[in-house]
Formats: sequence, structure tokens, C-alpha cells
Amino acid sequence: MNIQRTKNTKKNVFWGTINKFVTLLFPYLIRTIMIRTLGADYLGLNSLFASILQVLNLTELGFSSAIIYSLYKPIAQNNEELICALLNLYRKIYKYIGFIILALGLLLLPFLNYFIQGTIPLDINIYVIYIIYLFNTFISYELYAYKNSILCAYQRNDVISNINTITQSLMYFAQIVVLLYIKNYYIYIIFMPLSTMLNNLIISSCCNKIFPQIKCKGAVPLKVKSEIKTKVTGLMINKLCQTTRNALDSICISAFLGLIITTKYNNYFFIINALIGVMQVITNSMLAGVGNSIAIETQNKNYEDMLKFNFLYMWIAGWCTICLLCLYQPFIEISFGKNMTFSYYIVVAFAAYFYALKMGDIRGLYSDAAGLWWENRYRAIAESLANIILNIILVQICGVLGIIMATMISLLVLNFGFGSKIVFKYYFKNNKINIYFLKHGVYFSVTVFIACITMLACNFVQGRPIIVLMFRLLLCILIPNILYILFYRKTHDFIVAITWLINQLKYKKC
Repeated sequence: MNIQRTKNTKKNVFWGTINKFVTLLFPYLIRTIMIRTLGADYLGLNSLFASILQVLNLTELGFSSAIIYSLYKPIAQNNEELICALLNLYRKIYKYIGFIILALGLLLLPFLNYFIQGTIPLDINIYVIYIIYLFNTFISYELYAYKNSILCAYQRNDVISNINTITQSLMYFAQIVVLLYIKNYYIYIIFMPLSTMLNNLIISSCCNKIFPQIKCKGAVPLKVKSEIKTKVTGLMINKLCQTTRNALDSICISAFLGLIITTKYNNYFFIINALIGVMQVITNSMLAGVGNSIAIETQNKNYEDMLKFNFLYMWIAGWCTICLLCLYQPFIEISFGKNMTFSYYIVVAFAAYFYALKMGDIRGLYSDAAGLWWENRYRAIAESLANIILNIILVQICGVLGIIMATMISLLVLNFGFGSKIVFKYYFKNNKINIYFLKHGVYFSVTVFIACITMLACNFVQGRPIIVLMFRLLLCILIPNILYILFYRKTHDFIVAITWLINQLKYKKC
């Protein structure tokens, strides 16, 4: 089956951006309202329980990504029999996963107190709250979750985005009403599982209408099962790495520094995560298209595409990094209050962390599309261990800065450095990795220089936080992008990437 990669990517990016706007604006409002109505402790519990359940989600072992990867080839070949068999396997696996997560989650109940340093809000039972969070995760697996894989593999993320936008908007609106008028935390969180059930039911119905020929039936050949088993093992290890990078940071801060510091950290990380989410719309929208391209195009063609996409992506990442450096403090002060701000050196650390995280995204996109999870297993194990050990050591020496430093060290050395070598060794092969590293060195140097100029200009803006934020935002829109164009305008990367981008914008076939 010939997937229209450009058409689908455009739709996925557009509707994914709409969904991301909803899922960023409402949670931001909810965080602000919760701090002012219930208090920072409640927000800290939100972050802690979400992080614990992220760790429990390791039980999923990466089956979803492995199944989606396994679907690329039969979809390209229009092999509906194998597609149905893979979906049937996915459904059975997810049924088991849901109950395993429920059992493991219940086993953690007696140990919840050990994850919290300091006081707990007196008017709530943390065990009841935790069980509601756990049930939300359980039902997300049990209720038609496997249907998402078909939409993702066919590059129809736009359908998922639209349904998520509707169901999440309803949930967020209800939660805001509860926080403003009822001020009851139990009622606030009960809307989470209700929204999850509604979302999964609608996605299942839409999937049946779009792909009526695809049913859960048949058996997967032993050879394909063996390949999936290998991919899943590698994915499990890689997922463990991602979880230790994000979820365990909050758990570590809560255990060593308390719920208030956890809330402050997550207020800052919320902004980082928002930018990550917006940029993930791009990579998620491209993933099935890149998978299709890897299935039918040459390695050299995909290598040139990767460099082109990487240039545009790092331009966006660099600009976002500069915005973080200049806008973080006034935004946090306006949103959550001056008492919720960290020192500026923490802001610099967060911005550097964001840039380091984005450096490997496009390379990681091609790694995932090529199914190189097993080949990445040792790199992922080393990154996980390094992150955990450095977190525990550095948080006691440097506090929050230590957590960020621990993640950055493991990211740069193991994720970006060794991760890039693995992709070039097993997929790009004949293409030079030194060129890729050199280009990233240039992108980083240019971004640092432009960031210094933009920060100097922004420092002249004084006044009330809202005025500072507005004028700095204007400077951040103009100065970095003008300087990026002046720096890159005559380079090969710029000419190739901009020419391609203009051609895509002129593409009328939708």
C-alpha cells in the first residue's frame, strides 16, 4: 500500500498541533489554579503518582512500538492477513499487561510513604488517590488500546489527535470547574479514568469505520513472532532508559528534597515538557512516513533526508532554547508566583538540558523507524545506570541542579554519542558519522552565540513581569531567527532544507 507521506504528515502535524495546544494550555491553567486553591503539595502528589505509574508502564515492554514497526512492511505490501494477525496478537498481549500493571501497582501500596519527604495534605487519603491513578492506567490498556496501533501504522495520527482533543478538553474543563467551585481533589481526579474510557471507546469506533476490513483474527507466523520478541526485548531496555530519565527524576527529588521542591521542579519541567510535546508532534507525524521510506528507499536517500530534517529541527530546537533562557523566569513568576522561581543558573541548566535532549531526536527517529532497539540495548542499559547513580549522588551535593546535570551527562555521552554511532553502524553504514557530529558542533556554536546576543538585548527590558515577558517574547521572535538566516543563508544545509520546505508548502495534493 502506497502511503501518501507528505499528505499524511501535514494532516498529522496540523491536528497534532491543535491537540498539543489543548493539552498544554489546560494543564497550565490547572497547575496555576491548583497552586492557588489547594496548594503546592497537591501538585507535588500529581507529579509523584504520575511518575510512579510511568515506571509501572515499563510492563508494556515496548510492544506497541514493536507491533507498529512490524506493521510497516505488511501495510506497504497490502498484506491484510498478516496485519489482522498482528493486531490479534497485540490485543491479547495488552489484556495481560493491564492486569500485570494492576497487580504491581497494588503491591506498591504499603510503600507509598517512603516516596514522600515531609508533610502530606491532611484532608486526603494518598492510598485512595493512588488507586484512582492506578485504575486509570489499568483501563487505558484493557479498553481497546490496541486499536491505536493501526491508526499510527497507517499514519493516521490526525484521527487520534482529534479524538484526544475532544475528550481531553471535556476532562480539563470539568477539572477546572471542580477546582474553582468545589475544591475537592477526589472529584478532580475521578474525571481522569472517565476521560480515558470515553477516549478509547471513540477511537475503537473510528478505527472500525476507517478500516472495516481489519479484524483481530489469525495467527502470527513463528518467524515474525521471533523478530517481534527480539525487538520487544530491545524496546523494553530502551523504555527503561527513557523512564529513568524522566519519571525517576521526580521520584528522586520527592524522596530527597520534598513535595514543594518537586512542585517547583515540575513547574519548570512542565514548560520544557510542553516544548518537547510540540516538537514530538513533528517527529510522531513523520515516524510512519520515515518507516515507509526506510522500507522502499535507499540508505543514501534516507541519510540525505535525515541531514535535511536535522538542520530544520535543530534550528527550531535552538530557537526554543533561546526562548527558555530569556522567558523562563518572568513566565514562572507570572504563572505560579515569585516564591516558585529557582535561581537563574537553574534556568540555564534547564535550557541546556532541553537542547541536549533535542540533539538526538531526528537520529532517534530513523533509529526507531529502522527498528534498531535491540542494537541499542547496551547503550540504553549504560544510560539508565549512569542516570540513576548520578541522580542519587548529585542530588545530595547540588540539589535540583544535580538532577539536571545527571541527566545531561548521560544524554550527551551515551544517548547522543553512542546512540549516533549505533545508527551509523547498523543502518547508514557507508555514510560518515564525523560529518553528522561536525554539523551538530556548528549548530550548537551558532545557537550559543545567538543566545548571548538575544539575552543581552532582553536584559535591557525592565518593568513589571508581564511587560518584560511581552517585550522579551518579541525580541526572541525577531533576533534569533534573523541571525540564524544571516549565519546559514549561504550554506548547503540551508539551501537544501529551505528549497525542500518551500516545495512542501507548495504541495497541493491533500
